[in-house]
Amino acid sequence: MSDVQYQGKITNFWELLKEHNIVIPIIQRDYAQGRKDKEEIRDNFLNALFQSINTDTPIKLDFIYGSVEDGDSQPLDGQQRLTTLFLLHWYAAVKSQLLNKDIMNVLKKFTYETRISSREFCNTLVLNPIQITKTIVLSSQIVDSAWFFLSWKKDPTIDAMLRTLNDIHKYFFDIENLWEKLTSDANLISFYHIELEDIGLTDDLYIKMNARGKLLSSFENFKASFQKRINDNKWDKEKEFQDTFAFKIDTKWTDLFWIHRKENKIDEAFNRFISTIAMCRQSINKTDNRLQIIKELQDKPDMVRTNMFDENDFIYLTECFDAYCNVFDENLNVELNFPLFQHAPDDSIFSGIVFEGQNASYSLKVLFYAQTEYLIKVSEFNQEKFQDWMRVVRNIVARGDVEKTGNRPTIIRDPGQFYGVINLIYELSSGCEDIYTYLSSNQIKSSFAKEQIEEEKLKAKLIVANPDNKSVIFNTEDTDLLQGKISFALYCIDYEAGMALDIKRLESVKNVISTYFKDDKDINNDLRRALLTIADNDGNYHYYKYWWSFWNVVNANKRSLIDSYLRSLEFYIYGRFSEEYKIYIKKLILKLMNNNLQEIVTNFTPPNDMPNWKIRLIKEPSLLNEMCKSNHIAIPEDEACCYLLKSMRPRDIDGCYLVK
Repeated sequence: MSDVQYQGKITNFWELLKEHNIVIPIIQRDYAQGRKDKEEIRDNFLNALFQSINTDTPIKLDFIYGSVEDGDSQPLDGQQRLTTLFLLHWYAAVKSQLLNKDIMNVLKKFTYETRISSREFCNTLVLNPIQITKTIVLSSQIVDSAWFFLSWKKDPTIDAMLRTLNDIHKYFFDIENLWEKLTSDANLISFYHIELEDIGLTDDLYIKMNARGKLLSSFENFKASFQKRINDNKWDKEKEFQDTFAFKIDTKWTDLFWIHRKENKIDEAFNRFISTIAMCRQSINKTDNRLQIIKELQDKPDMVRTNMFDENDFIYLTECFDAYCNVFDENLNVELNFPLFQHAPDDSIFSGIVFEGQNASYSLKVLFYAQTEYLIKVSEFNQEKFQDWMRVVRNIVARGDVEKTGNRPTIIRDPGQFYGVINLIYELSSGCEDIYTYLSSNQIKSSFAKEQIEEEKLKAKLIVANPDNKSVIFNTEDTDLLQGKISFALYCIDYEAGMALDIKRLESVKNVISTYFKDDKDINNDLRRALLTIADNDGNYHYYKYWWSFWNVVNANKRSLIDSYLRSLEFYIYGRFSEEYKIYIKKLILKLMNNNLQEIVTNFTPPNDMPNWKIRLIKEPSLLNEMCKSNHIAIPEDEACCYLLKSMRPRDIDGCYLVK
């Protein structure tokens, strides 16, 4: 195929119209450039045309794709520009009083299939010249004409055309020889016209391109601006046309989003994809205003701007597009075989970024970045190594600080944390091809998520030392209680650094955790009663002392019998008091290897000094089941009794049940 075919033909509107009928196909949307809410876009475009004509400076309007059949050119991309140019040429001919039969016959070759009214308006406008003076409101003069049907005002394309004509009049009335400048061989306003057949494309691309949302969306404005930046800086100068950004963004990359769409909001998908890459690159580049930009793009992906990308960012962006095209072309299995817990998207990570919901979370964007880094940096996709890499990143993302309430927020909650974790992932990605070998033999410079990184290094050393360790480590960290962090499970088996891993014992601990701590329903009164039978190393039976407040009504300390959420138990074993109290859960788990909760309670023999109320709570299930719906109790200093609280904050003595 020749270079001319790839590059398209440089032409102008008048020459194209003389050569072909320009038919806006019915599949296209309404003319949007003239809408009330598109004033800035319209003004920028008209101003660019004005500056070109007024200063005799040539301007190129990028590519216009079209399918030519039986002399009709149907634009795939470029409808808005072509319509504005049609209106400008009509205005120039009328203002110069040059609208003779020959010019009319050419201008009539521009038409709309979208609506009958739009087509009739364009035709009638050409056939009915009007007098143009500087002071007139052009749209009013047209609407007041005898040939104008009032019903046409309901056509959004016509309404937009009238508004654009008013602005054309404002910009171009004072330019002399306007018609001559528009139609001369100087080609002041030109563009590349590319016929789809010449580059091996078919008309089905119409549907894909036109499903990308409203024309002149924020993405399309970004695309046009970005293409100008690419051209000005010659970032694509060494590429064949079919490999350029301009070509791929309208073909191969559009296919990527089209095929995997959930709705026809392809523009939004592009915005989300590009803005996510911009957020990551701003972090890696350590730009001065990175936090502000990250926050802005997280809140509004359509705020992505071309000045957020330098040449290296541009190259990376194209690599990202190509990488995901390759995923689907080669049918690579990037579906993860382990849980993502609260960060799991409805479908895939890719879909979660571009299609699902209003906007993906910081955490999901980190997972996306990690996945993308692997796809770009690894020459040959390896399913097992990819899973290993993403698992390590999952663990980092999942491990947030556990609050006193038991709530565990995501570790990535603001731009600063996003910046920190992206740079950590960037550093780790040097070893993404074999992450466990890398972690076992390299120091990590980043200080982000340091505690979890130390655990990942420990797990890496255990896996490298003995591959048989891998399965039990994975199964343990996949439990809903531990969610990527197994230090508590290692504590349960008395593991210390440098020791050989006792696989069978860790497996037993994992089995107990999977059986008894799999969801919130497992935090029940049977568990609370069983915990009351457990003594710490000093012989104390007060697991509940990890939490307290004061109840003035009876002058007693309030205690929590672990609230009804699995995350509450996570605070117990990983929170700020865990070193003192996690022994209770450890000992319970060890007992549960050979006994169930009921057997533990039934077989428990109270020590002589245990208060009677505590024995009753253990042995009488109805007390907690019926009288302590809040899961909180109050214990006086002498521990002679306890009060079962009906609610978290009872106002008076009637809000409790006394147990002696």
